Order: sequence, then C-alpha cells, then structure tokens
Amino acid sequence: MRKSHPVRRAVLAGAATVSGIVLLLSLKPASDPGSAQAAGQAPPAAAGQAPQGGVNGAVTGDAAQTQYGAVQVRLTMSNGRITRAEAVQTPKGGRSDQITASSVPRLNQAVVAAQGAEIDAVSGATYTSAGYKKSLQSALDKAKASAGAQQGSGGDAQTLTGDVAQTQYGPVQVRVTVSGGKITKAEAVQAPKGGRSDQITSSSVPRLNQAAVAAGTADIDAVSGATYTSAGYKQSLQSALDKAPAGGGSSQAAGSGGGQAETRTLTGSVAQTQYGPVQVRVTVSGGKITKAEAVQAPKGGRSDQITSSSVPRLNQAAVAAGNAQIDAVSGATYTSAGYKQSLQSALDQAGG
Repeated sequence: MRKSHPVRRAVLAGAATVSGIVLLLSLKPASDPGSAQAAGQAPPAAAGQAPQGGVNGAVTGDAAQTQYGAVQVRLTMSNGRITRAEAVQTPKGGRSDQITASSVPRLNQAVVAAQGAEIDAVSGATYTSAGYKKSLQSALDKAKASAGAQQGSGGDAQTLTGDVAQTQYGPVQVRVTVSGGKITKAEAVQAPKGGRSDQITSSSVPRLNQAAVAAGTADIDAVSGATYTSAGYKQSLQSALDKAPAGGGSSQAAGSGGGQAETRTLTGSVAQTQYGPVQVRVTVSGGKITKAEAVQAPKGGRSDQITSSSVPRLNQAAVAAGNAQIDAVSGATYTSAGYKQSLQSALDQAGG
C-alpha cells in the first residue's frame, strides 16, 4: 500500500480546519446588537446630536456673527432625523464668496452625516465653520425643545435661548429654564464687555436675572444706569419666551372654552440687511397668522421713511398670505428681504 505523502496529509488537514471554521461561522447569528454598539454602529444619543422624538419640519438657528459676516443655519427634519442642512446667511463679498462656496456645502453634508453639531471645521474657513456650528447648535436646541413638547413632558424643565439683541455697547443674549410654565432660571450668555461695560454688566445682569424669575415674563423694570443692557436683555428674554412650545409661558388658549384654537407668539431670528437688522414677530392662531409686526427695522435718515411706508404693508401681506411667500415692497428691497427671512424663521418655529 502506498503511504500518503506528508505534503498531501498537511493539505488535507488544513482543508478540514478551514471547513470547520466556516461551519461555525455559518451558525453564528447574523446580527449582534451588543457587538454593533461596541463597534460604534449605534451609539446612544449624546449632547449636540439631533433630538429623537419625531420632530418634523424646518428649524432655523439663530444668526451667528463672525468677523466676516453672519452665518445662519436651517435644518429640515423628519421623525427626529436631519434630512437637510442649509445656510440661509453666510459671509459675502470678495474672498468670502469663494470660501463660502467651497466650505458651506461640505458643512451641510457633514451635519446630515453626523446628525448633530459634532462636525469638523473646514480647513481655510475657520470663522465660517465656527459661526455655522454655533447657529447649528441653536437650531438643535430649538428642535430639542419642540421634541420635549411633542412628548408631553408636562412639568419637565426646558432650556430656551433667546435671539442676540444688539445694543450700543455690545450684544446681549438671554437663556432661561422653564418648568411647569414658570421661569426657574435666567442667565445672560452674552453681555457687553470691556471698560465701563464690565462694571455695568456685573451689577445689572444678576438683578435682571432675578427680576425675570420673579416676574415670569419679560415685563421687568430696567436697571438704573444700565438702560441699554436692560433693553437688550428684555428683548432677548422675550424672544426666548416666544420659543416656548404650546402650553408654555407665551402661549395661551384663545377664548374661554376648551378645544378653542391655540394662540402662539413667535419671534423670528434677526435678519441683517445692508441698512440694519430686521426682526419679525407673528401671532399664530388655528394655524393662521393673525398678526405680524416688525420688532426691529432699519432706522436713521432715509431708512425711517422707507420703514414707515413698507413695514405696515409687509405686515398686512404676511397676514393675508399666511406664510413668507410675499412680494417685496417697491423701493424697500433690502427691508423686504430681511422681513421675509425673519418671518420664515418665526414660522419655522411653529412648524409651518
């Protein structure tokens, strides 16, 4: 009888081993949730990620001011997931046009991929990237508040950040915590700085914070000697309260009977124009705009005349149309564009 060659025996033994491994692998479950999470395929939701809870529609972040211009981000969400990101304001002019054109599309794509604000800055677009991420985070904060309302969080605390109010001495921005329809905490996340402003801010802001909690509204007295800071604080505070979801501090049921149309007041983000900021506040009842007003508009010189003639017509057009698809007023191109942009951001908060 011929003896098996040693090489042949080695080949046969190796083939048998491989066959055994293949068989074992074929018996292993196709999916392993534990190992998938360990591999990072399904990590738990973290801060800065898109809120879960069925948020639908568009959410516009606050405009973030950068060294080269404002950046403002709008998200489109479906069932709590970001399906689209876009910049509705970006730095313009000169070199900025080229940087914006190359960086913003990449930032938009990164947001959809990351489903949150944890994205890398684009090389060569440091300021634009920083402003983009700041506005993006503000949009996610608004979506989170909306998600909390949809889940019927009842008395659960919600954090609402107001729009930045520009004052003669610097920006003021207020953040409030609302629980059970009451303001439980107020703080200024931005306030005038430098020189005399440091002293005024340190003495006035704590008093304004206390007043906001005590009053539960933006109807608080200005602090003596801090007129501009107080005015900016109240403006930003009101915009934060306007963002409270249905049933919160600034919303109320229309009429005395149950089941009546709900009335909400919503303040849009500030839209920067060539001649000054424009900011719109709308009252929505039963899904319709019942009132529109400009809480900020260009001022001084020729702007006063243009504002006084165009804004009332824009207000009427917004109520008549029920949306931001309104015609610009002849001779007020910039004001009309800013009005429509801020109006749309207000309607985004209503999910409209």
